[in-house]
Amino acid sequence: MKAMTIRDFGGPEAFELSELPKPEVKPGHVLVQVAATSVNTIDMMIRQMGKDLPFAPALPAVLGMDFAGTVVAIGDGVTEYAVGDEVYGCAGGLGELQGTLAEYMLADARLIARKPKNLSMREAAALPLVGITAFEALTRAGTAKGQRVLVHGGAGGVGHIAVQLARHFGADVYATGGADEQLSMIEKLGAAGINYKTESVTDYVAKHTDGAGFDVIFDTVGGANLINSFDAAALNGQIATTVSLLELDLSMAHFKGLSLHVVFMLIPMIHDHGRAVHGQILGELANIVEAGGLRPVVDEHHFGLSDAGKAHERLASGQAMGKVVVEI
Repeated sequence: MKAMTIRDFGGPEAFELSELPKPEVKPGHVLVQVAATSVNTIDMMIRQMGKDLPFAPALPAVLGMDFAGTVVAIGDGVTEYAVGDEVYGCAGGLGELQGTLAEYMLADARLIARKPKNLSMREAAALPLVGITAFEALTRAGTAKGQRVLVHGGAGGVGHIAVQLARHFGADVYATGGADEQLSMIEKLGAAGINYKTESVTDYVAKHTDGAGFDVIFDTVGGANLINSFDAAALNGQIATTVSLLELDLSMAHFKGLSLHVVFMLIPMIHDHGRAVHGQILGELANIVEAGGLRPVVDEHHFGLSDAGKAHERLASGQAMGKVVVEI
Protein backbone atom coordinates (compact mmCIF):
# COMPACT_ATOMS: atom_id res chain seq x y z
CA MET A 1 0.00 0.00 0.00
CA LYS A 2 0.98 3.63 -0.40
CA ALA A 3 1.56 5.68 2.75
CA MET A 4 3.11 8.97 3.78
CA THR A 5 5.88 8.34 6.31
CA ILE A 6 8.34 10.42 8.29
CA ARG A 7 11.84 9.17 9.02
CA ASP A 8 12.78 12.09 11.26
CA PHE A 9 10.74 14.46 13.38
CA GLY A 10 10.71 17.98 12.02
CA GLY A 11 9.03 20.20 9.47
CA PRO A 12 6.31 19.35 6.93
CA GLU A 13 9.03 18.47 4.42
CA ALA A 14 9.70 15.35 6.54
CA PHE A 15 6.86 13.50 4.78
CA GLU A 16 7.75 11.11 1.98
CA LEU A 17 5.60 8.78 -0.12
CA SER A 18 6.43 5.16 0.68
CA GLU A 19 5.34 1.61 -0.15
CA LEU A 20 4.48 -0.41 2.96
CA PRO A 21 3.00 -3.86 3.53
CA LYS A 22 -0.77 -3.78 3.91
CA PRO A 23 -1.63 -4.56 7.57
CA GLU A 24 -3.05 -7.99 8.38
CA VAL A 25 -6.27 -8.10 10.37
CA LYS A 26 -6.04 -9.36 13.95
CA PRO A 27 -8.54 -10.22 16.72
CA GLY A 28 -10.67 -7.33 17.95
CA HIS A 29 -9.78 -5.18 14.94
CA VAL A 30 -10.99 -4.33 11.47
CA LEU A 31 -8.95 -3.54 8.39
CA VAL A 32 -10.14 -0.30 6.82
CA GLN A 33 -9.55 1.10 3.36
CA VAL A 34 -9.04 4.76 4.24
CA ALA A 35 -10.95 7.30 2.17
CA ALA A 36 -10.00 10.47 4.05
CA THR A 37 -8.22 11.73 7.15
CA SER A 38 -8.02 15.13 8.82
CA VAL A 39 -5.13 17.05 10.33
CA ASN A 40 -5.24 17.93 14.03
CA THR A 41 -2.91 20.10 16.07
CA ILE A 42 -1.66 17.02 17.91
CA ASP A 43 -0.58 15.52 14.56
CA MET A 44 1.62 18.56 13.95
CA MET A 45 3.00 18.38 17.49
CA ILE A 46 4.00 14.75 17.01
CA ARG A 47 5.60 15.52 13.65
CA GLN A 48 7.58 18.42 15.13
CA MET A 49 8.39 17.27 18.67
CA GLY A 50 7.95 13.51 18.58
CA LYS A 51 11.21 12.75 20.33
CA ASP A 52 9.97 14.71 23.36
CA LEU A 53 6.53 13.09 23.51
CA PRO A 54 6.24 9.73 25.29
CA PHE A 55 3.33 8.65 23.10
CA ALA A 56 4.96 9.42 19.74
CA PRO A 57 5.31 6.48 17.32
CA ALA A 58 8.66 4.91 16.56
CA LEU A 59 10.37 6.01 13.32
CA PRO A 60 9.75 5.54 10.47
CA ALA A 61 6.17 6.46 11.27
CA VAL A 62 2.80 6.90 9.62
CA LEU A 63 0.99 9.81 11.27
CA GLY A 64 -2.70 10.75 11.32
CA MET A 65 -5.43 9.90 13.82
CA ASP A 66 -8.84 10.64 12.28
CA PHE A 67 -10.26 8.62 9.40
CA ALA A 68 -13.32 7.65 7.45
CA GLY A 69 -13.33 4.60 5.23
CA THR A 70 -14.70 1.16 4.40
CA VAL A 71 -14.19 -2.11 6.27
CA VAL A 72 -12.43 -4.67 4.07
CA ALA A 73 -11.63 -7.42 6.62
CA ILE A 74 -12.91 -8.44 10.05
CA GLY A 75 -10.82 -9.85 12.91
CA ASP A 76 -11.88 -12.62 15.27
CA GLY A 77 -14.27 -11.49 17.97
CA VAL A 78 -15.66 -8.54 16.01
CA THR A 79 -19.40 -9.02 15.53
CA GLU A 80 -20.77 -5.50 15.15
CA TYR A 81 -19.22 -4.77 11.73
CA ALA A 82 -19.17 -6.46 8.35
CA VAL A 83 -17.09 -6.10 5.21
CA GLY A 84 -18.41 -3.13 3.26
CA ASP A 85 -19.50 -1.07 6.29
CA GLU A 86 -18.58 2.60 6.15
CA VAL A 87 -16.95 3.60 9.44
CA TYR A 88 -15.12 6.49 11.04
CA GLY A 89 -12.97 6.99 14.11
CA CYS A 90 -9.80 8.21 15.77
CA ALA A 91 -7.62 5.15 15.99
CA GLY A 92 -3.99 5.63 14.93
CA GLY A 93 -0.94 7.83 14.65
CA LEU A 94 0.64 7.34 18.08
CA GLY A 95 2.46 4.65 20.02
CA GLU A 96 2.20 1.33 18.19
CA LEU A 97 -0.94 2.36 16.29
CA GLN A 98 -0.28 2.95 12.59
CA GLY A 99 -1.64 6.28 11.41
CA THR A 100 -4.23 7.17 8.81
CA LEU A 101 -2.03 8.71 6.10
CA ALA A 102 -2.12 5.41 4.25
CA GLU A 103 -4.39 3.48 1.91
CA TYR A 104 -5.20 0.93 4.64
CA MET A 105 -5.10 0.89 8.43
CA LEU A 106 -5.82 -1.53 11.23
CA ALA A 107 -8.39 -0.09 13.66
CA ASP A 108 -9.42 -1.34 17.10
CA ALA A 109 -13.15 -1.99 16.73
CA ARG A 110 -13.77 -0.29 20.09
CA LEU A 111 -12.48 3.03 18.71
CA ILE A 112 -14.78 3.31 15.70
CA ALA A 113 -18.45 3.63 14.77
CA ARG A 114 -20.56 3.62 11.64
CA LYS A 115 -20.09 6.76 9.59
CA PRO A 116 -23.00 9.23 9.71
CA LYS A 117 -25.09 8.47 6.63
CA ASN A 118 -25.58 12.10 5.66
CA LEU A 119 -21.86 13.00 5.69
CA SER A 120 -19.37 12.43 2.91
CA MET A 121 -16.17 10.57 3.71
CA ARG A 122 -14.38 13.92 3.61
CA GLU A 123 -16.76 15.42 6.17
CA ALA A 124 -16.83 12.35 8.40
CA ALA A 125 -13.02 12.27 8.60
CA ALA A 126 -13.10 15.79 10.05
CA LEU A 127 -15.21 14.83 13.07
CA PRO A 128 -13.76 12.10 15.36
CA LEU A 129 -11.04 13.75 17.46
CA VAL A 130 -12.72 17.14 17.76
CA GLY A 131 -16.15 15.59 18.22
CA ILE A 132 -15.07 13.26 21.01
CA THR A 133 -13.18 16.10 22.70
CA ALA A 134 -16.11 18.52 22.59
CA PHE A 135 -18.62 15.85 23.67
CA GLU A 136 -16.48 14.77 26.62
CA ALA A 137 -15.84 18.36 27.74
CA LEU A 138 -19.47 19.43 27.63
CA THR A 139 -20.86 16.30 29.24
CA ARG A 140 -18.27 16.26 32.02
CA ALA A 141 -19.22 19.87 32.74
CA GLY A 142 -22.88 18.86 32.93
CA THR A 143 -24.10 21.01 30.05
CA ALA A 144 -27.90 21.15 30.14
CA LYS A 145 -30.93 22.93 28.75
CA GLY A 146 -31.25 26.59 29.67
CA GLN A 147 -27.65 27.07 30.80
CA ARG A 148 -25.44 29.85 29.49
CA VAL A 149 -22.43 28.22 27.83
CA LEU A 150 -19.33 30.08 26.67
CA VAL A 151 -16.92 28.47 24.18
CA HIS A 152 -13.52 30.12 23.90
CA GLY A 153 -12.28 29.68 20.32
CA GLY A 154 -15.70 28.94 18.86
CA ALA A 155 -14.50 28.91 15.24
CA GLY A 156 -11.70 26.40 15.84
CA GLY A 157 -11.70 22.69 15.12
CA VAL A 158 -12.96 21.65 18.55
CA GLY A 159 -14.75 24.92 19.23
CA HIS A 160 -17.09 24.91 16.24
CA ILE A 161 -18.23 21.39 17.15
CA ALA A 162 -18.70 22.39 20.80
CA VAL A 163 -20.91 25.33 19.79
CA GLN A 164 -23.22 22.99 17.88
CA LEU A 165 -23.28 20.31 20.57
CA ALA A 166 -24.04 22.82 23.32
CA ARG A 167 -26.99 24.08 21.25
CA HIS A 168 -28.10 20.48 20.73
CA PHE A 169 -28.05 20.02 24.52
CA GLY A 170 -30.40 23.01 24.81
CA ALA A 171 -27.99 25.62 26.11
CA ASP A 172 -27.81 29.31 25.23
CA VAL A 173 -24.42 29.47 23.53
CA TYR A 174 -21.84 32.24 23.25
CA ALA A 175 -18.39 31.96 21.68
CA THR A 176 -15.26 34.07 21.30
CA GLY A 177 -13.42 34.85 18.10
CA GLY A 178 -10.95 37.47 16.97
CA ALA A 179 -11.61 37.95 13.25
CA ASP A 180 -14.71 38.89 11.27
CA GLU A 181 -14.82 35.55 9.46
CA GLN A 182 -14.55 33.69 12.77
CA LEU A 183 -17.39 35.67 14.31
CA SER A 184 -19.45 35.14 11.16
CA MET A 185 -18.95 31.36 11.41
CA ILE A 186 -19.86 31.38 15.10
CA GLU A 187 -23.11 33.20 14.41
CA LYS A 188 -23.98 30.93 11.48
CA LEU A 189 -23.62 27.99 13.86
CA GLY A 190 -26.20 29.55 16.16
CA ALA A 191 -24.11 31.17 18.89
CA ALA A 192 -23.69 34.81 19.90
CA GLY A 193 -20.25 35.98 18.82
CA ILE A 194 -17.92 37.79 21.22
CA ASN A 195 -14.88 39.65 19.85
CA TYR A 196 -12.28 39.02 22.52
CA LYS A 197 -10.03 41.69 20.96
CA THR A 198 -12.52 44.50 21.47
CA GLU A 199 -14.67 43.28 24.39
CA SER A 200 -13.30 42.79 27.88
CA VAL A 201 -14.42 39.88 30.05
CA THR A 202 -16.20 42.31 32.34
CA ASP A 203 -18.04 43.85 29.39
CA TYR A 204 -19.30 40.62 27.82
CA VAL A 205 -20.22 39.05 31.16
CA ALA A 206 -22.33 42.14 31.90
CA LYS A 207 -23.80 42.20 28.40
CA HIS A 208 -24.78 38.54 28.12
CA THR A 209 -25.35 37.41 31.73
CA ASP A 210 -26.24 40.62 33.61
CA GLY A 211 -23.00 40.16 35.52
CA ALA A 212 -23.86 36.70 36.85
CA GLY A 213 -21.35 34.82 34.69
CA PHE A 214 -21.59 31.73 32.48
CA ASP A 215 -22.72 28.37 33.89
CA VAL A 216 -20.36 26.35 31.69
CA ILE A 217 -17.19 27.50 29.96
CA PHE A 218 -15.30 25.34 27.48
CA ASP A 219 -11.86 26.85 27.01
CA THR A 220 -10.22 25.46 23.87
CA VAL A 221 -7.57 28.22 24.02
CA GLY A 222 -6.39 27.41 27.53
CA GLY A 223 -3.10 28.49 28.98
CA ALA A 224 -3.27 32.01 30.40
CA ASN A 225 -6.78 32.34 28.97
CA LEU A 226 -7.98 30.12 31.81
CA ILE A 227 -7.85 33.22 34.02
CA ASN A 228 -10.39 34.81 31.67
CA SER A 229 -12.54 31.70 32.07
CA PHE A 230 -12.37 31.96 35.85
CA ASP A 231 -13.36 35.62 35.64
CA ALA A 232 -16.27 34.88 33.27
CA ALA A 233 -17.69 31.94 35.23
CA ALA A 234 -20.75 32.04 37.45
CA LEU A 235 -20.54 31.03 41.10
CA ASN A 236 -20.15 27.24 41.32
CA GLY A 237 -19.62 27.24 37.55
CA GLN A 238 -18.06 24.48 35.47
CA ILE A 239 -14.95 24.96 33.32
CA ALA A 240 -13.57 22.41 30.87
CA THR A 241 -10.29 22.85 29.05
CA THR A 242 -8.07 20.97 26.64
CA VAL A 243 -4.99 23.14 27.29
CA SER A 244 -3.81 23.28 30.90
CA LEU A 245 -0.03 22.76 30.71
CA LEU A 246 0.96 25.68 32.94
CA GLU A 247 1.23 26.90 36.50
CA LEU A 248 -1.85 28.88 37.50
CA ASP A 249 -3.18 30.82 40.47
CA LEU A 250 -6.41 29.07 41.46
CA SER A 251 -7.49 31.72 43.96
CA MET A 252 -10.39 32.95 41.83
CA ALA A 253 -11.52 29.39 41.16
CA HIS A 254 -11.51 28.77 44.91
CA PHE A 255 -13.49 31.86 45.87
CA LYS A 256 -16.09 31.15 43.17
CA GLY A 257 -16.32 27.44 43.94
CA LEU A 258 -15.49 26.51 40.35
CA SER A 259 -14.98 22.98 39.02
CA LEU A 260 -12.20 22.44 36.47
CA HIS A 261 -12.33 19.51 34.04
CA VAL A 262 -9.16 18.72 32.07
CA VAL A 263 -9.87 16.80 28.86
CA PHE A 264 -7.10 14.70 27.28
CA MET A 265 -8.94 12.57 24.76
CA LEU A 266 -5.88 10.53 23.73
CA ILE A 267 -5.86 8.56 27.03
CA PRO A 268 -7.87 5.58 25.66
CA MET A 269 -5.52 5.25 22.68
CA ILE A 270 -2.29 5.72 24.66
CA HIS A 271 -3.16 3.52 27.64
CA ASP A 272 -5.80 1.17 26.18
CA HIS A 273 -8.11 2.49 28.89
CA GLY A 274 -11.82 2.91 28.23
CA ARG A 275 -11.58 2.59 24.46
CA ALA A 276 -15.18 1.45 24.13
CA VAL A 277 -16.32 4.85 25.45
CA HIS A 278 -14.88 6.51 22.33
CA GLY A 279 -16.80 4.16 20.09
CA GLN A 280 -19.98 4.90 22.03
CA ILE A 281 -19.43 8.67 21.74
CA LEU A 282 -18.85 8.36 17.99
CA GLY A 283 -22.13 6.46 17.74
CA GLU A 284 -23.94 9.22 19.61
CA LEU A 285 -22.32 11.88 17.45
CA ALA A 286 -23.48 10.03 14.33
CA ASN A 287 -27.04 10.07 15.66
CA ILE A 288 -26.84 13.80 16.33
CA VAL A 289 -25.44 14.44 12.85
CA GLU A 290 -28.15 12.36 11.19
CA ALA A 291 -30.81 14.24 13.19
CA GLY A 292 -29.46 17.54 11.83
CA GLY A 293 -27.92 18.81 15.06
CA LEU A 294 -24.27 18.81 14.03
CA ARG A 295 -22.11 19.15 10.93
CA PRO A 296 -18.35 19.64 10.75
CA VAL A 297 -17.01 22.59 8.79
CA VAL A 298 -14.34 21.51 6.30
CA ASP A 299 -11.72 23.87 4.89
CA GLU A 300 -12.18 24.62 1.21
CA HIS A 301 -8.66 23.51 0.22
CA HIS A 302 -8.33 19.95 -1.11
CA PHE A 303 -5.28 17.74 -0.49
CA GLY A 304 -4.34 14.25 -1.64
CA LEU A 305 -2.16 11.69 0.14
CA SER A 306 1.08 13.05 -1.34
CA ASP A 307 0.09 16.56 -0.16
CA ALA A 308 0.25 15.68 3.55
CA GLY A 309 2.99 18.23 4.18
CA LYS A 310 0.98 20.96 2.47
CA ALA A 311 -2.06 20.02 4.56
CA HIS A 312 0.02 20.44 7.72
CA GLU A 313 1.21 23.80 6.45
CA ARG A 314 -2.38 24.86 5.81
CA LEU A 315 -3.41 24.11 9.39
CA ALA A 316 -0.27 25.77 10.78
CA SER A 317 -0.96 28.95 8.78
CA GLY A 318 -4.01 29.75 10.88
CA GLN A 319 -5.90 30.61 7.69
CA ALA A 320 -7.98 27.43 7.47
CA MET A 321 -11.69 27.81 8.12
CA GLY A 322 -12.80 24.48 9.53
CA LYS A 323 -10.94 21.17 9.51
CA VAL A 324 -8.14 20.47 7.02
CA VAL A 325 -8.80 17.15 5.29
CA VAL A 326 -6.58 14.85 3.23
CA GLU A 327 -8.37 12.57 0.77
CA ILE A 328 -6.65 9.24 0.22
